[in-house]
Amino acid sequence: MSKQVTTIAAALLLAAGVGGAVGAGVALQTDNDSAAPTTDAPTQPVAQSSSSVAAVYERVKEGVVEVETSAGATGSGFVIDEEGHIVTNQHVVGGADSVSVEFSDGSNVDATVVGTDPSTDIAVLDVDRPSSRLTPLSFAGDGSLQVGNTVIAIGSPFGLEGTLTTGVISALGREIRSPNGFSIENAVQTDAALNQGNSGGPVLDSQGRVVGVAAQIRSESGGNVGIGYAIPGDTAQRVARELIEDGSVAHAFLGVSLPDDGAATFEDVVEDSPAGRAGLQPGDEVTEVDGKSITTGDELRDAIDAKKPGDKITLTIERDGDERTVQVTLGQRPATTQ
Repeated sequence: MSKQVTTIAAALLLAAGVGGAVGAGVALQTDNDSAAPTTDAPTQPVAQSSSSVAAVYERVKEGVVEVETSAGATGSGFVIDEEGHIVTNQHVVGGADSVSVEFSDGSNVDATVVGTDPSTDIAVLDVDRPSSRLTPLSFAGDGSLQVGNTVIAIGSPFGLEGTLTTGVISALGREIRSPNGFSIENAVQTDAALNQGNSGGPVLDSQGRVVGVAAQIRSESGGNVGIGYAIPGDTAQRVARELIEDGSVAHAFLGVSLPDDGAATFEDVVEDSPAGRAGLQPGDEVTEVDGKSITTGDELRDAIDAKKPGDKITLTIERDGDERTVQVTLGQRPATTQ
């Protein structure tokens, strides 16, 4: 997280790619200084010794960097390939005219922003550095995450580069709010200490694989209280790949909000959105997407996230006891929820 901190409401936006509204709640800490593929078999929870943590740290530390920007933000990041691409948070580099990264050997290198995605709070940087001096980190498979697994966070809290903290995965499937107001699904909750400057750094499993990108803490005081959130590694990996290929990420958009109870029932339909133009109404309950049965709002969100703007999606809904099928041409998610 950067040296400047913006407090945002803890209530979570509904459905990345679906739409929603913000409520009140306990403060979340995130940074925003403009106003912030390797897959392996599932691993079982393990008791982590200090020696094995030290071994992981020694193996990966050269792949973790401190990120500094002309806007005054500092954060963390990590190398993902031998071409010099580095993942960090969008809120760390957003709005900056120039960015540099400092490696563990003390060398400082100018970085180019390849692309940013406010909807997932992921950014990719590029540095001109020989591959022999790069230590790429690998991503863990999505199925490797379990509550209770040991995790290791490495970053630069308060500018103290190369700082390691440890903890466990406290919960999975959390939703956190992105810099542009949409929600980020399936965030990893951890009690590993995350503080200002950790943003963009890797959260690693016991084998040194990236399971998340440190992004936010939940706190009333502004300091770490043992509830931190990381953007899931599979999301970061997918978005990073798209940013490297295209420089941007286009998210599909339906234009509805869903209730907090997890149901796939529309609370509201955005006027002149794809859903609105297709005749969908508040109170409609989605029972199938493209012929596949669903029962929760999360399943609807996942189905939308798997699409691209312009794709057609067929929704089976129940309205006033009647079942009907509606085809919707998905739009592109707006820049903000406002």
